[in-house]
Parts: sequence; C-alpha cells; structure tokens
Amino acid sequence: MTSDASPAPDREVLTWSLFGEAVHELATTIADGGYRPDVLLGIARGGLPLAAGLAYALDVKETGTINVEFYTGVDSRLEEPVVLPPSVDLAELSGRRVLVVDDVADTGRTLAVVVDMVRAAGGEPRSAVVYRKPTTRLEPEYSWRRTDRWIDFPWSSAGPVSAAGRPA
Repeated sequence: MTSDASPAPDREVLTWSLFGEAVHELATTIADGGYRPDVLLGIARGGLPLAAGLAYALDVKETGTINVEFYTGVDSRLEEPVVLPPSVDLAELSGRRVLVVDDVADTGRTLAVVVDMVRAAGGEPRSAVVYRKPTTRLEPEYSWRRTDRWIDFPWSSAGPVSAAGRPA
C-alpha cells in the first residue's frame, strides 16, 4: 500500500530501489579500494538489509549478526547502547577482517560499541553504513551518503503490522 502524502522536508526518504543502488555503490567503493572482508557482521535490526546486500555483492559467505539496542523511537534513545542476546561468538573473529555494517552512523555510539568488541576479540574491524550524520563520533570507513535529517528506511518506515496485515 502506498501513500500519496509527500515526505516531510526534514526527512531523508530511502526507497527500496534507491537502497539497491546504495548497496551496489558501496560494494563497488569497498572492492575498488582493495578491501576484502573475511566476515560481515550486521548490527540488528537496521544493519541487516545492508549486511545481506553487501554479503552478496562482495561474495562474502561468512556473515553474522549482533543485536544492539540504542534507539527506542524517533530521536529517543537509551543512555548507552545495550548488546542483546543472542550474541555472536567474538572469539571466531580473531585475526579476521570484519566489516561491521549498520544502517546509519548517527551518534556513532552503536558502531563504536561493536567495533570495539571486534577489536578487543582480536579482529580487524572496518565499518560501513548507508548514511552517516555530521554528529557521528565514529566515522565509518564506508558510507553511501551524508545527511543531517531523520531517515525513513523502507524496512522500518511503515511500522509493525498486526495479525490482519494492517499497521499496528
């Protein structure tokens, strides 16, 4: 179901089609730079679509996820990012090139937590996001676009569905 309403001017709207372009362009930038990750680690939930797309585009079969909660709503977040179960076995990342993937580097705190965990486990982390904001304290090595606006991602902008298939 689509809406005829225009997006708010203070929002960045990412469509599925544009997301496909973002994955391709990010993968090309990563590959052209000579970086070849051994493992992709997607930050759940927002980083999972990008991690899946990059895993295929870069032909990286070893992928994992890590659950980190920070945002609780629009401009609403916890004091610190919290790693939730289940967790990836970080010992398996030792000595490996790990591309940590998320949807956005807003404050950069979620990325920093995961990058620090990978590094502490002996891995060699780099990070990739669709969007980075000027407020991030951890600059990802790879990003598709820069914005200072709130982002409507295609996987989360419609909200959860009820059992009848309508927004809850």
